[in-house]
Amino acid sequence: MAVSYKKLFKILIDRDLKKHELAEKAKISPATISKLAAGDNVTMEVIEKVCRALDVTVDDISEFVD
Repeated sequence: MAVSYKKLFKILIDRDLKKHELAEKAKISPATISKLAAGDNVTMEVIEKVCRALDVTVDDISEFVD
C-alpha cells in the first residue's frame, strides 16, 4: 500500500496557496514538498508540520492507495 497526498494539493488549490508558500508556512524545504508531490515517504514530523500549518488532520491531506 502507498500513501497519496493528492488531498493536500487539492487543499492548496482550494486555498489558493502555492507549494513554496506551504514550504515557508510549514517550515519545510521545497525538496520535501517535491517528495510529497511524488508520493515518496516523508517523516511524521513533516506531516505534523503541514497539518499544523494548514490547520487540518492527517486524514484531510493523505490517503492509502493500492
